[in-house]
Amino acid sequence: MSSGGAEKASGGIGGVSVKTPADFLKSIRGRPVVVKLNSGVDYRGILACLDGYMNIAMEQTEEYVNGQLKNKYGDAFIRGNNVLYISTSKRTLGDGA
Repeated sequence: MSSGGAEKASGGIGGVSVKTPADFLKSIRGRPVVVKLNSGVDYRGILACLDGYMNIAMEQTEEYVNGQLKNKYGDAFIRGNNVLYISTSKRTLGDGA
């Protein structure tokens, strides 16, 4: 019974690796993302880079307010303290959904 906890902490059961939030953020760089702000505004675009404070640089960025496209930006910089979450986007840019 003592090996159960150690097995989970060392990488999971059956060799399944545990992915950290930092691993997730590294893996989505250069991919389409949705960034939701505390104000409720969504920014959708390509994640260019981010830092430890969650400051975000995006390319081909679209701003959505209440689900409606309001603006398009070439590059956008978002200060980390405004970010509620970052999610991978399942759609391609320009799909209109």
